Amino acid sequence: PVSRADVKAAVDRACARLQTNRIDLMQFHAWSYAHPAWLDALYFLSEEKEAGRIAHLGVTNFDTAHLHIALASGIPIVSNQVCFSLLDPRATGAMSDLCKRFGVKLLAFGVLAGGFLSDKWLGKPEPVLNESLSWSQMKYKRFIDVAGGWEKFQALLHVLHTVACQHNTSISTVAVRCMLDEPAVAGVMVGTRLTSAETIDENKAALDLSLGASDRDAIRAAQANLNPIPGDCGDEYRKPPFLTASGDLSHHVNNFPKPYPVKRDEQGVAHALSGTVWEELAGFSRAVRKGNRILASGTTSTHGSRAIGGHDAAAQAHFVIDKLEGALQSLGAKLENVMRTRIFIRNINDWEAVARAHGSRFAHIQPANTMVRADLIGDEYLVEIEAEAEV
Repeated sequence: PVSRADVKAAVDRACARLQTNRIDLMQFHAWSYAHPAWLDALYFLSEEKEAGRIAHLGVTNFDTAHLHIALASGIPIVSNQVCFSLLDPRATGAMSDLCKRFGVKLLAFGVLAGGFLSDKWLGKPEPVLNESLSWSQMKYKRFIDVAGGWEKFQALLHVLHTVACQHNTSISTVAVRCMLDEPAVAGVMVGTRLTSAETIDENKAALDLSLGASDRDAIRAAQANLNPIPGDCGDEYRKPPFLTASGDLSHHVNNFPKPYPVKRDEQGVAHALSGTVWEELAGFSRAVRKGNRILASGTTSTHGSRAIGGHDAAAQAHFVIDKLEGALQSLGAKLENVMRTRIFIRNINDWEAVARAHGSRFAHIQPANTMVRADLIGDEYLVEIEAEAEV
C-alpha cells in the first residue's frame, strides 16, 4: 500500500534535492498494476498538484491500458515517458491514439537505441552481447536481436544512411527527426557527452531537418522488414522477453508481494479479499481456491469509495481485469491460468469496447467467454467480469 504521507515525503525529497518549492514535472512509475496502490499514489500526487507543489504530473513506461485507466479516472496526466524509436515503434497506434484523445504527450527515450542508430555502426560486424558493451548498448542489443537480428538492423541503417546523405546529415539526426515528427511526441531525450560539442551539434541539427514523403516511405519500408517488438510500452520491464540491460527480470517481478490478503477456512479453502466494502457487507470473497481450481467473483471497478474508469467502459474493464489478476496472484495463480470469463455489460453499445479490452489482455490465453447485457447493481458500473482458473 501507498499512503498519502509516503507520497508527500517523496515530493518533499524531490523538492529538497532540486532546491525548489515546486516540481515542474513529477513523473511516476509503477512496477505492477495487479494491486491498485499505483492508483492511490497517482491520486495522492494529484492532491500535491492541487496544493501547488507539482506543476505537472507525468508517468513513465505506462502501457496503453493503464494510462487509459488513469486518464478516464480523472487523474491529470500530461505526459508518458516511453521507449520510442525507429527500432521500437510500439508507441505508435493505440498509445498515440489514446494520447491524441486525452491531450497527453509522449517523452521519447531510446531514440538512438543506445547509439546503435548512428553512422558508427553502419557496416560494422555484430557486437557480442557481454560486458564489453556499455549498459545502454547491452539493453538495445537485446531490442535488435528481438527485432530480427543484426542483418535486418543493418538494412535499416543503410536506408537511413541513404536518406541522411541526401540531406547532408547523419543517421542519428534522421532518427531523431523521425521521432520529433511523431504527432504524439512532445520531445526526445538523447544522451550525449558533455565534453563533445560535435555530438551536441549533431543532436541540435535534427531541429532544422525536414524529411520529405519519399524519405518517410523509404524508412517505413525498412521498418516493415523488422520483427515487431513484443507487447506494449513498458512491457520490456514487466514481461518476457525482458529487454533490459541486465536481461531477465523475472526474479524481481516474481518476488513482488501478493496483492491481496488470503485466509484459509477449516476446509483448507483459500479466500482472497480485495477489501471492498461489499465483500464484508454481502459476505463473499474476491476469489476462492480449492485444490487446483480458482473461482473469482463478479468484479466491478470498485476501489475504496471510487468507481475507477469514470464513464469509460473499456477503462473499467481493464481495471476489473487488474483486480482479477491480483486475486489470482494472491492465490498462487496468474492470468494465464484463466479457463473461462463471463462479462456483463450495462449498455449494449459498449460491447465492442469491452470486448477489445478483454482481447488486449487475454488474446494470448483465449479462455472460454460469455458476454451478456445485464442490469448491473450500481449506476456507476458499466461492466462486471467473473473468472474461473485452474492451476
